[in-house]
Amino acid sequence: MTVTAVIGSQWGDEGKGKAVDFLAGSMDYVARFNGGNNAGHTVINEYGTFKIHLVPSGIFAQNTTGLIGGGVVIDPQVLIDEIEMLNKTGVGVDDRLWVSPRSHLIMPYHKILDGLYEEAKGAGATGTTRRGIGPVFADKVSAGATGTTRRGIGPVFADKVSYNGIRWTDFTSDMFEQRLQVQLQLKNKIIIALGGEALKYEEVRNTYRDYYSKLKPYIKELFSLVQDGLKAGKNFLLEQAMGTFLDTDWGTYPFVTASTTIPSAASAGLGIPPRYITNVIGVTKAYTTRVGGGPLPTEINDTDSEVYKKFGEVAATTGRVRRVGWLDLEIVRTAVDLSGVTELCLTKLDTLSGLEEIQVCMGYKLNGNNIRYADVDAYGLDKVELTYKKVKGWQQDITQVRTFEELPQTAKDYVTMIEESAGAPVKWIGVGPQREATIRR
Repeated sequence: MTVTAVIGSQWGDEGKGKAVDFLAGSMDYVARFNGGNNAGHTVINEYGTFKIHLVPSGIFAQNTTGLIGGGVVIDPQVLIDEIEMLNKTGVGVDDRLWVSPRSHLIMPYHKILDGLYEEAKGAGATGTTRRGIGPVFADKVSAGATGTTRRGIGPVFADKVSYNGIRWTDFTSDMFEQRLQVQLQLKNKIIIALGGEALKYEEVRNTYRDYYSKLKPYIKELFSLVQDGLKAGKNFLLEQAMGTFLDTDWGTYPFVTASTTIPSAASAGLGIPPRYITNVIGVTKAYTTRVGGGPLPTEINDTDSEVYKKFGEVAATTGRVRRVGWLDLEIVRTAVDLSGVTELCLTKLDTLSGLEEIQVCMGYKLNGNNIRYADVDAYGLDKVELTYKKVKGWQQDITQVRTFEELPQTAKDYVTMIEESAGAPVKWIGVGPQREATIRR
């Protein structure tokens, strides 16, 4: 039995979708345990090119069963669209994709409020507890104007922790109607106050009842399934959404996502006991990218430079151009330490081909002293002095290389430098977007 967690060691967009698709062939279960459809994983395989937002990326391996845990918030229409798309393209997910009834639903008011909060520059979400516990967590996960995808992710997590959420389990009785009426009374007041248009109860109720009827065959309590699988020695692949430094606690708060992104979230979000996690694979891009606001210490600001244009990417979910920078090994090292990463999967090494010289951030200094990422907050990262190392690049096209020995020596040196600095071995190297464009060491 193995339980392998795949995490991103940077700010997301590291290539986790490809890594999960590559690794899923030997797995019995592939699972999502956090986040929502604000995360997009791109998979290219024999079925085609896919941008997956909710269904686990490992679902393409026909031997696997896909699980969407209660820690994932769900936009029902997005999930329905993905299921229909996967069924039409021959992947087939019926009877091998299960969704936890504990999952919270993204409602129309969450999306509306996401946009209105952003425009209002961080108006807090509401909650009602006498000690303020719900509201403070609601503010924590709806941090405001930080580059939200406006898909309702922050507001739905805010409702979850302030006891205002709606889950699939509510549809088994009249609880859904009761909770929806209360929430619309609350949310419409806020929407109107912020300049929006009130939602109509009947329209929302009918739409979501229809969603439930379509998705009901996929909704199933996962606890016994997961526990029985663990006891039977099955292999699990846990797929993180987002990246380590978008975590609400350990990321660059408030420029973060609304959920916990480190492997421990699988315990709450899927029911996997921490002691069962046997491997943690840190997916690391050969350079650094970030979407939206927040610090990016190694950012390349010269948009006309060859390097900026070479690194330039478009986000799978938002379509926004990603900010780019040199590889930051202090960030990777921190992710390894924080999540107990046992192996690294290095992606996009081929993108560096053709550069005469490559810069790598080896660490941070502040006031002349060496510091770690955790010693400063998000705003302090803008003040640190970066210690760079310049290394030689390579000119060869490496997209057809399939063994480590075939790589140019300078590329091999780059990989060795990363694993020595990060403290974890690089076991897989991506040299192209396709599944087969992977070097296994």
